[in-house]
Amino acid sequence: MTQQPQWGISLSKYFVLPQRVILAIMGFLAILNAYTMRVCLSQAITVLVIKKNSSESEDGGSAICEADDLDNGASSDSGIYDWSEELQGLILSSFYIGYIVTHVPGGLLAEKFGGKWTLGLGILSTAVFTMLTPLAIEQGGSDWLIVTRVLMGLGEGTTFPALSVLLAAWVPANERGKLGALVLGGGQVGTIMGNLLSGVFLDEFEWPFVFYFFGGLGVIWFVIFIFLCFSDPMSHPFIKPSEREYLSKEIGTIGRNDNLPPTPWKAILTNLPMFALVCAQIGHDWGFYIMVTDLPKYMADVLQFSIKANGLYSSLPYVMMWIVSVGSGFVADWMIRRGIMNTTNTRKVMTGLAAFGPAIFMVGASYADCDRVLVVVLFTICMGLMGAYYAGMKLSPLDMSPNYAGTLMAITNGIGAITGVVTPYLVGVMTPNATLLEWRTVFWVAFAVLFITAIIYCIWASGEVQPFNDAIIEPRNVDFEAEERKPQPKLKALEQSS
Repeated sequence: MTQQPQWGISLSKYFVLPQRVILAIMGFLAILNAYTMRVCLSQAITVLVIKKNSSESEDGGSAICEADDLDNGASSDSGIYDWSEELQGLILSSFYIGYIVTHVPGGLLAEKFGGKWTLGLGILSTAVFTMLTPLAIEQGGSDWLIVTRVLMGLGEGTTFPALSVLLAAWVPANERGKLGALVLGGGQVGTIMGNLLSGVFLDEFEWPFVFYFFGGLGVIWFVIFIFLCFSDPMSHPFIKPSEREYLSKEIGTIGRNDNLPPTPWKAILTNLPMFALVCAQIGHDWGFYIMVTDLPKYMADVLQFSIKANGLYSSLPYVMMWIVSVGSGFVADWMIRRGIMNTTNTRKVMTGLAAFGPAIFMVGASYADCDRVLVVVLFTICMGLMGAYYAGMKLSPLDMSPNYAGTLMAITNGIGAITGVVTPYLVGVMTPNATLLEWRTVFWVAFAVLFITAIIYCIWASGEVQPFNDAIIEPRNVDFEAEERKPQPKLKALEQSS
């Protein structure tokens, strides 16, 4: 075990918050930055593309709503690129092509070398390519934009696997719900900021400013993160000794070297709860990516919101989602701690709530026609309920295998991210005229996917540590004085999550 330097002990006195909370806050900001950089194009594309003016369907009925007069924001009618709906779908989905590729490598690298640099360099590279996006569009049009988005995805693909490894090393089981929900809630806050601020910036400035702003925030985050955060408590130079000892007793330590036991791929891939987890991730991502990628287009093309109103009303559902995600984390911890439900049933209840509810309200919004207030309310309830996922199946990798949390998160999030490639492109194919009836079909497909995958999860999921994790080593506490006289062991297990 690494001996803590004296200067680090002295510096630790200046930190009011525990280091595990600081890590959780920086993890929250990492996902926040990742999502702002990911979603800002969904707003920007509404002003880049020449807009369709059709307001009548083939049978003479209303297909697109009348333009709103809810604010004095600029109209999004003026675009300069004649990109079809199908091409727009390909552009929006191209990010996830790169995103899928680096999931498993990112998880393996984080488990072997620690999550700090795997996470940090991934966000930094995404920030750099975000700032290069305006140049790509102006010099190479849609082709260069697609390439840039793929490169952004390659950098961001390591985010969730690396964070899972960091959380497994830093967060005790009895704090996992609230701190895990805090970290993962960065996705909702990032989506809120990405939509809301993009709408304001697009109304006030030239469109390239959006990419420079969010990319610049990513670079600033990286500089702060590499100074404050470390891969595990044992390598942190200025953690308080009391917190260091507490975390060692609660979750053990993780040693990283070249002789770690090989990842039990066969046991993981043939595990039934793992199959259920992957199914739930596919359902969640199918519904979520339709909303996060295409809701601004629905607001602009069908409901005819102006640029500023689009940014505001596209962000409201994620405000509710963030509130529910954080609240559900506290509720889940309370239910487990009080023995009201075990970990498995708690995860199933939260996941079911986060799938069945959004499926119903998503379809309901499509039947609200051009009643803008009702549509926004229904979409807000839809995404609010989806926030319960973050106290449900999103924490299952940490429950099932603390030692291989990064690999499990990489597999589930990587497979789920395939829907990020499929759904935006499919939406473009299914909505060639961007009419209300075409969009209603999109939401019914999402309804079916959410229901089927959630049922599978509720039948076969587990919140217990799986055999492929326990077969490696046994949990233990650490005697600091004795440990200093011993060679560092290869791997010490994390305490079971429930």
